[in-house]
Amino acid sequence: MSLIENQVISTQFSHTAEESFAKILDYYGVEWQYEPRTFALEWDTYGKVTEAFTPDFYLPQQNLYIELTTLRPKLSTRKNRKLNRLQELYPDVNIKLFKRRDLRSLMIKFGLEQEAERIQGGDAQVLPSDR
Repeated sequence: MSLIENQVISTQFSHTAEESFAKILDYYGVEWQYEPRTFALEWDTYGKVTEAFTPDFYLPQQNLYIELTTLRPKLSTRKNRKLNRLQELYPDVNIKLFKRRDLRSLMIKFGLEQEAERIQGGDAQVLPSDR
């Protein structure tokens, strides 16, 4: 087992789509970090953070954060709002959102048809820990 494969196995992903995405990155030798940074988005009057956002991946060689979502478009409004707020507050941070459609296409392209099936329909809204 390679060091890269060990990283995927030892990482506790929130969703199976994240694990599949990490496998694609590993296959191509793209260095990645899982949820390495949380960005404060709102504070109360005492300066305490009241809302924050943690992108799923950071690709250091590309200086790019990646956020994945398997939510149906009408349910992803809150996530889109957070991404917009992050870009307002941190304009030098590069972030890309991969929506469910994008993820499925990527998985199918790289031969991960079974994983692509898992993020189709209502099951995509359920976290593995909820099953």
